Amino acid sequence: MKIINKTLEINTQPGINIHNITSKIQEFIEQTKIKNGQVLVFSRHTTTALAINENEERLLEDVKVFLRKLAPENDKYLHNDLHLRDVPEDEPINAHSHLMAMMLTTSEIVPIVDGKLGLGTYQSVLFFELDGARKRTVFLQITGE
Repeated sequence: MKIINKTLEINTQPGINIHNITSKIQEFIEQTKIKNGQVLVFSRHTTTALAINENEERLLEDVKVFLRKLAPENDKYLHNDLHLRDVPEDEPINAHSHLMAMMLTTSEIVPIVDGKLGLGTYQSVLFFELDGARKRTVFLQITGE
């Protein structure tokens, strides 16, 4: 059995933005020539997340509205009291972004079957920027034969 790693880089915009990374993952699988196994997709940041869901524009807008209701940006959060913490000069006020990320997940595992992602008809792997804009990384690890 082989284990192969790769890091994807994603340039994000400010606020909540959602990136469909399915094709990038599939390209990596094809490069490895792994036919059967699984791919771990792992978000390496505390204000980003992952989900497997439908990549439909209006649904993604609904998701953004839902997340903003869960953790409104302008609510009072202790994490945002920067004057009470030892932080870098460029530290953002982003407690809401951390809370949104905690409601999603940091990783997904997707089966690889006959060299293809084993996703359902309407499923895509979605990367969520909840703070941004930054250069973000997603770690991929394929295990298989």
